[in-house]
Amino acid sequence: MAHEDLPVPIYSSLEPVYGEGSVLDEAKVRFDRLKAKFVQIYGHEPDVYARAPGRVNLIGEHIDYEGYSVLPMAIRQDTIIAIRKHESEEAAKVLTISNVNDKYTTCTYPADPDQNIDLKDHKWGHYFICGYKGYYEFAKSKGIDVGVPVGLDVLVDGIVPTGSGLSSSAAFVCSATIAIMTVFDVNFLKKEVAQLTCDCERHIGTQSGGMDQAISVMAKPGFAELIDFNPIRATDVQLPSGGTFVIAHSLAESQKAVTAATNYNNRVVECRLAAIVLGIKLGMEPNKAISNVKTLSDVEGLCVSFAGSHGSSNPILAVKEFLSEDPYTPEDIEKITEEALPDIFGNSATSLDVLKAAKHFKLFQRALHVYSEAKRVHLFKEAVSSELSDEKKLQRLGDLMNESHHSCSVLYECSCPELEELVKVCREHGALGARLTGAGWGGCAVALVKESIVPSFILNLKEAFYQSRIQKGVISNNDLGLYVFASKPSSGAAIIKF
Repeated sequence: MAHEDLPVPIYSSLEPVYGEGSVLDEAKVRFDRLKAKFVQIYGHEPDVYARAPGRVNLIGEHIDYEGYSVLPMAIRQDTIIAIRKHESEEAAKVLTISNVNDKYTTCTYPADPDQNIDLKDHKWGHYFICGYKGYYEFAKSKGIDVGVPVGLDVLVDGIVPTGSGLSSSAAFVCSATIAIMTVFDVNFLKKEVAQLTCDCERHIGTQSGGMDQAISVMAKPGFAELIDFNPIRATDVQLPSGGTFVIAHSLAESQKAVTAATNYNNRVVECRLAAIVLGIKLGMEPNKAISNVKTLSDVEGLCVSFAGSHGSSNPILAVKEFLSEDPYTPEDIEKITEEALPDIFGNSATSLDVLKAAKHFKLFQRALHVYSEAKRVHLFKEAVSSELSDEKKLQRLGDLMNESHHSCSVLYECSCPELEELVKVCREHGALGARLTGAGWGGCAVALVKESIVPSFILNLKEAFYQSRIQKGVISNNDLGLYVFASKPSSGAAIIKF
């Protein structure tokens, strides 16, 4: 059976999730500490625990929300949630969300699935409420009797670095949703959890594409996953032996929710406009293009047909023919669409925020990135399953990662000076390939490194990139392990009942 058609697994011990050795020992300490702290705060033991990992995307950046496949793997860092429900309906109908890390103060919310999240008042507990609302919305759509809301006691322990582009938010929302469904004695299929957690993250104001949630829920140890969308599917990708991924934080924080209007959501809007303009130029009626075209994958067929008449199958030919390299003003686009931009995006508050913030739109560059990056994902998967030697495979994967970074940096403009410096340092010290990963504008780089040089590679990064920042007090030497680490593909979401 495909992973996506299985329910979230339930275990009675930690070994199936964390394997053997030091990772397991560390997890045991965390779970013991979590349980003790839960008892200390709430006076009872939790009913159940849920965990979901962060992820690193190996290739396929900023294309999931355009309907294209991506190729991430789960990392060992995860978010664990301990939860207990109040037994009696008379008990206080309050959701109390605490954190083992004192920097996050306890949040309380009413036990009301219909409550609105105040996006102007950005609280860490909002991510739990995303999952809470998402659970109820989905359960009702499936005809499950959700009963009367009851109070919940919740304690969170997240070790996915925040603002790092490693999906700390998806790890939190996924583990929250799984904890909530489990405490209500429900278990959905993995593909349902992946979809519902993607949908519910919109309550926090980001137009997420679904990759982060899909890999967090569906990962299995030892494999990266090719994630396809509509419907969500995961295909195991066995990486060649002899290589390891090293993840390194640029120390520039990527605040996706805070800068959404100018960065992340801006690109979602630019891609939609590029797709509509391409549709019209390739023969669609403007009103049909506006109502039917949501993503660049929706017009790929038209682009390929156009390329076919020129002896090619590459959609990029149409981009080069029909989109201008110069930025478009709103007026330029309205001449083509014959409709005002706010009307095109009428029902999306986040998109209207983008239109207010943007002076012009780069349609050619964004479309060129999306179509070329979508192709690189498949070339990466083909290289892995090819007849090449492991050595040659690793070389090929590294080249594709380098090309991906160039496209993200130059065409999609989602890099930043710190990431550019870090990627350069990785390549200078022996990485076969290195690229920004995650939304960008800060966060992490991922480097493909021969296993044999990992210790010296990390030491070199420390000297060439981190040392000056340690001296300036940006980070402390003791915390370096949080910011640069090697990771093999780790396991996905799980429910743990001791």
